[in-house]
Amino acid sequence: MKGFVLGGVSSGVGKTVATLAITQALSDAGYEVQPAKAGSDFIDPSHHEAIAGRPSRTLDLWLCGEGGLGRNYHRGEGDVCVVEGVMGLYDGDGSSTAMVAEALSLPVVLVVDAKAGMESVAATALGFREYADAIGREVDVAGIVAQRAHGGRHEAGIREALPDDLAYFGRIPPNDDLEIPDRHLGLEMGGEAALPREALREAAETLEAERLAAVARDPPESAAKGSRAAVNPLSTEPRIAIASDVAFAFRYPATIERFRERGEVVTFSPVAGEEVPDCDAVYLPGGYPELHAAELESSGTLSELADLASDGLPVLGECGGLMAMSESLTTAAGDRYEMAGILPADVTMHDRYQALDHVELEAVNGTLTATAGERIRGHEFHYSSADVDDDARFAFETVRGSGIDGDHDGLTEYDSLGTYVHVHAESGAFDRFLESITSSASDNR
Repeated sequence: MKGFVLGGVSSGVGKTVATLAITQALSDAGYEVQPAKAGSDFIDPSHHEAIAGRPSRTLDLWLCGEGGLGRNYHRGEGDVCVVEGVMGLYDGDGSSTAMVAEALSLPVVLVVDAKAGMESVAATALGFREYADAIGREVDVAGIVAQRAHGGRHEAGIREALPDDLAYFGRIPPNDDLEIPDRHLGLEMGGEAALPREALREAAETLEAERLAAVARDPPESAAKGSRAAVNPLSTEPRIAIASDVAFAFRYPATIERFRERGEVVTFSPVAGEEVPDCDAVYLPGGYPELHAAELESSGTLSELADLASDGLPVLGECGGLMAMSESLTTAAGDRYEMAGILPADVTMHDRYQALDHVELEAVNGTLTATAGERIRGHEFHYSSADVDDDARFAFETVRGSGIDGDHDGLTEYDSLGTYVHVHAESGAFDRFLESITSSASDNR
């Protein structure tokens, strides 16, 4: 599958809107688009899926490794893969957009804010292309999309100023309807604030879809054939219950795929008060439990989950899942709600983020997602902090990142584990999770 990367000159330049408009333009031209995100984000991919109609792939070198990057790319389906970048093109030491583009040998289409410039837009693009040579990276900046650019003389001035070897792929006109509302952690989810199709189609008309499709190219054969690390065969097929609703929506498609490859997946909604399905383990993904704390407190599902955990049912929670597994959750407004009480911690929301980084953890002892001494990589981004009991037990020491207390992550109680870190299936953590619960699967049913 051919593809290209949309890199921005900075954060906030409008990469997500450009990605959605380009997806619409290519779709209107008859191409099947596979969206992807060069980064660990959950929110932008939800907007990709709302427009493309298929899940967005996660392409992050830190989370997946180079082999996993290629495997995730090639598990996509479609004619053209449109990869939205993260931050500015060269920003990020763990997995920048430029690093992803280089690893997959994909060309970069640079999104430049043209609201207050013409010739300077070309100068910016030229600088981004030449910078790759200056730092020794093989990054092919093929051309630009002019964000917030008017037509007529404005567009003509930008096009004419570009050197011959930098293509002009069109513009995104200024339009208030092309603004996605945001909140803490980023934009609102695609299911909550999808952009109007009419506005996207209007923007698509000012993009050169055929030229964009033509610049796309296939990653090299080596990226297509990376082999996944061998996993232990399972003696039985475990059944995993996954919380899936507006409070627990941050999960990578690859994670669900891995669960389905090696077991059976069932879902339930804690916000709606649904019972926990008969299962061998529970996975609570991240999300926004703080926005639905009142419903979670009154639903009864968390209380049931606590009883099951105390009886030995393994529960794995990531970030929002950790928050729901704690004793209580206090919102930024000061309202306190009772949570499951599986883990000895009280969680408080803040107005500013408390951690944002790629993370590396080392297991102190064997736990649900790692063997003793094993290291796993992931990422953290949260506005909450956890006040833990003095006798709390941690599963991991932080090699990189903040974790729960600056030095540790992974609160553990009974056979359950809650972390601030989100991990990808390519980390091996979910294979360890499946392996660790299989031996007792028949006892839990």
